Amino acid sequence: MRVPLVICSKVLLQPDPFLNELTSMFEKSTEKGSVWVTFKRSSLKSKVQRNKMKTAGQAIDYRCLIRATYGNKTISTSVGAKEHQRFQASYATVLKAHMTALKKRERKDKKKTAEKKKGGAKKAKTDPMVVA
Repeated sequence: MRVPLVICSKVLLQPDPFLNELTSMFEKSTEKGSVWVTFKRSSLKSKVQRNKMKTAGQAIDYRCLIRATYGNKTISTSVGAKEHQRFQASYATVLKAHMTALKKRERKDKKKTAEKKKGGAKKAKTDPMVVA
């Protein structure tokens, strides 16, 4: 029995090369496919190391682990609290540049919806036999 070989390359990059690679992933995905981006809080240490640091009274430095996947290719980067603002601004620029395929939402006219609400209300039934 043959098992298909699936190569899943994971690379931990610095933030700027990560954004460059993410840009190329978005450009490839315009023809076919999707790019998945995930953000996760991480200390980049194992659970045993974190427990040792807790018992020793040391502060654990949490970082933001960002992963992007397109097909079989996965890239990731780790961003600290000090550089998070700059990274988010650059990431937002990349997203805005590559969200051209999104369709604008069709908005309903406010007047039409107001008329439908007024006309759509049930009228109270009046009994012809009852005289007020």
